Amino acid sequence: MELDEIDQKVLNALIENSKLSLREIAKKAGVSVATAMHRVNNLEKEKIIQKYTTVVDYPKLGYDVEVLIEVRISKGKLFQVEKEIAHHPNVFAVYDLTGDFDAGILARFKNRRQMDNFLKKIQTYDFVERTNTRLILNTIKEKQVEVT
Repeated sequence: MELDEIDQKVLNALIENSKLSLREIAKKAGVSVATAMHRVNNLEKEKIIQKYTTVVDYPKLGYDVEVLIEVRISKGKLFQVEKEIAHHPNVFAVYDLTGDFDAGILARFKNRRQMDNFLKKIQTYDFVERTNTRLILNTIKEKQVEVT
């Protein structure tokens, strides 16, 4: 679906704050409330807007360990292993990668012991050849990209 300028403004308003009312979205996009509602409905129907969510400050909740885990997977079982890893509650992203590793996992843990238990668990999975874990020290920027 090709987005026009109004769709982009509506979408960017929601990226900035998904709790905005239709009236507030309309104002930011410079359109009527009916137009804003129609555009939001179309974006949802086309699955461009997939869900509405919130941003949580995980360190304030005690999740002090954030890691990037690279995984090398053998014998063409990439999707099977990724799917299994993705079900773990501490995992918030799983990516296919190019290069020396096949998958990248982003996960948050309350402490090193939780992380260690997770790493040892995935290393026992069939077809996991090797992992490489990187501790994320600071998050400089993490947000959705505005649509242009």
